[in-house]
Amino acid sequence: MDDWSTLIRLPMTLLLALAGLALLFALLQLAAMLRHRREHRPLAASGRFLLLLVGLGLGLLLLGAGLALRGYRLLAEERPVLEVDARILSPQRWALVLTWPDGATRRLELAGDAFRVEAVVVKWKLPALLAGAPPLYRLDRVDGRYDDPAQEAQAPRTVVGFAPAGAFDLLALRRRYPQWLPEVDAVYGSGAFLPLVDQGHYTVGLMRTGALVARPDEATAQRLAAPLGG
Repeated sequence: MDDWSTLIRLPMTLLLALAGLALLFALLQLAAMLRHRREHRPLAASGRFLLLLVGLGLGLLLLGAGLALRGYRLLAEERPVLEVDARILSPQRWALVLTWPDGATRRLELAGDAFRVEAVVVKWKLPALLAGAPPLYRLDRVDGRYDDPAQEAQAPRTVVGFAPAGAFDLLALRRRYPQWLPEVDAVYGSGAFLPLVDQGHYTVGLMRTGALVARPDEATAQRLAAPLGG
């Protein structure tokens, strides 16, 4: 598991390095092909040309795989994936601060009475599963909800995606070219909506099944229970 963890935590570095080596190999084959052509050795030049195509194709494939894995993280049995701090701006309008385990943060505004975080979990089919490849995950979006169903149907809702617009993604590659990645099996996970409260602090955890579990800390839970308790 440690070997897989190291591999997956630095997917872009590893795959881009391999892509660079493959493209360097292709460049060397190009130089050799041109030399053979100058020496009027068409058969040798044709062989180098085939190797050039192989190196170029492999380099582009590795480059695409590295870019597609951006944003994915290793998923253990259950792990915290996000901290959420809420502050009320006005009735049913909230400022949220999202903090990732690596310290990265994002601020956003959300409408409604409750919030939910959704994620994409990538699982592996055989033979990668037998090799011990652990699942990966990427947080997909956060959205709000109103408690009143009538208001939910008419009032403006908030849905904020985490992936940059137009970003190259592993699942997009899987949908477009399924024959390239037959080992990938995607699971879209989401958690239940959790009520928002001013100065609330929540921890969002993700299970291997793809289920997201959001938990308020003790002080937040007391604030949420106070109106019900009188």
